[in-house]
Amino acid sequence: MKIKIHRGQNQIGGSIIEISTEKARIFLDIGIELDEDKELEVPQIEGLFCGKKDCDAVFISHYHSDHIGLVDYLLPHIPVYMGNKAYKVMKSAYDYRDIEFNFNPILIEDGVSIQVKDITITPILCDHSAFDSYMLLIEYDNEKTLYTGDFRANGRMDFDKLLEKVPCVDNLIIEGTTLSRENSIENIKEETLEKIAVEYLNKHKGPAFIMMSAMNIDRVITAKNIAKRTNRVFMQDIYTADITTSIGMTTENTRVFMTGGDKQYEKLKKYSDIKIGKNEISKTPFIMSVRSSMKNYLLKLNELVSFENGVLFYGMWKGYLEKPQTKEFIEFMESKGVKVHILHTSGHADSNTIDKLIKDVKPKRIIPVHTENAEWFSKYKEKDGFVE
Repeated sequence: MKIKIHRGQNQIGGSIIEISTEKARIFLDIGIELDEDKELEVPQIEGLFCGKKDCDAVFISHYHSDHIGLVDYLLPHIPVYMGNKAYKVMKSAYDYRDIEFNFNPILIEDGVSIQVKDITITPILCDHSAFDSYMLLIEYDNEKTLYTGDFRANGRMDFDKLLEKVPCVDNLIIEGTTLSRENSIENIKEETLEKIAVEYLNKHKGPAFIMMSAMNIDRVITAKNIAKRTNRVFMQDIYTADITTSIGMTTENTRVFMTGGDKQYEKLKKYSDIKIGKNEISKTPFIMSVRSSMKNYLLKLNELVSFENGVLFYGMWKGYLEKPQTKEFIEFMESKGVKVHILHTSGHADSNTIDKLIKDVKPKRIIPVHTENAEWFSKYKEKDGFVE
């Protein structure tokens, strides 16, 4: 089994990994780079993006763009595999924006192996801020390689049960996103965020809002649970509702609102049983999913209900706070008497989680990817394996 990292070994994002044997050639993830100031670059990988097709399959670990963003640039007729619910989330996001979506993957399931010529690939469901994410176990001629994709142990999945499913391996291709952060500490658990928010809301009786990615299903569940535990209704905008209903999330204690326009009204019709307007919202204790583009809608809502003593939970990466549109929105909410409270935890494994996985699978060879601190793994050189 040959392993080639085309991109992503000494950077965060843009992952493209090749696995080949005498008979087969597959790729694990085909992501774009995260540097927004850099033009989109499609690596000229022969048989994958250019030239004559020479790829038997592409496996996508999850739907974040730094892992799937180059899917539209693949040569025709290359089979692409990804999770069933992950696909539904991604398709819902595209459909809401009326973006053409011609991507039709072969859907994978936890623990169900796929044979590609002489390679066996087994998806292993793991915890990440992207819903329905997978590690990928690659087997060929008694050699085992585990690709972690992006993972963590602080969401709602049991990490110890995951460790029971992964075998000892020869090669471990492992992410290390958080290792480049200064003063890296153990990640806060999602359930802890829920507890923090409930305690905070018990001291602030005004309206509650939450800024989060609708595609971060764990965080949406957190918001929904906060609403229930504080006797509020969870208000979802149509975009969030489209994503959560696509994967079968219950609409109990949930109402759906629109932010304006005939086009949105057409979309709202499918939520006839749970739709809600501003007048009714203003009379209802709530926690509302919001985005920076909703400023005009919130101005009108504020005419009906005071935001004083309200709370805005910020549930995304802190780096986004530096974006002008986000800063302007935060300042707008603060000007209306809303207190801003950070409510976020990483979607990536902390150092303790990484160490626990390595000790469990006992790799002979460690290949760090998705990190700017590959040197962190050098301590494992003292053991039986080696680090690339």
